[in-house]
Amino acid sequence: MSDDGSAQVSTRRIYTGKVLNLDMDRVRFPNGKEGELEMIRHSGASAVVPFLTDLSGEDPQVLLLKQYRYAAEQYLYEIPAGRLDPGEAPEDCARRELREETGCECRTLERLTTMYSTPGFTDERIHLFVATDLAPGEQGREVDEFMEVEARRWSEVMAMVRSGEIVDGKTLISLMFVQCFRRNP
Repeated sequence: MSDDGSAQVSTRRIYTGKVLNLDMDRVRFPNGKEGELEMIRHSGASAVVPFLTDLSGEDPQVLLLKQYRYAAEQYLYEIPAGRLDPGEAPEDCARRELREETGCECRTLERLTTMYSTPGFTDERIHLFVATDLAPGEQGREVDEFMEVEARRWSEVMAMVRSGEIVDGKTLISLMFVQCFRRNP
């Protein structure tokens, strides 16, 4: 039973996939009534805002990915991110994804927050981090990852957020968290 009094009555697996599973859950809602909900089960993910220069500097540089996303039918600006492997700690996943997608290692990794991506139909949680003190490493992208790494000034990134050029949710939340609570505490 959850904090609000709702509870899972039963569950039935509809689909088992590589990235996600789909369950049909029978749920008792807080008002005592029952209903069915389709729930996407996901292992979770980590995402990281990588700073090339001092985060607290006047106009630091940050790395962004310009990545092709089939679902969006276009290239999107994003921060490095990826799924948690079974038993993997969110911090380890963030470091791995940073290395694989940008070719950089970080000496300092700090937690920002954890968010639910779309709690209306999935249990996916994304752990958000900021990385500083970067050093060159080795890239190791997946076969389905098509991206370019771009270094951008923070002022330019904030202009991209403001203009709607950056539309990826985890990226927007991470960038605004850094702006609000790390750059202007």
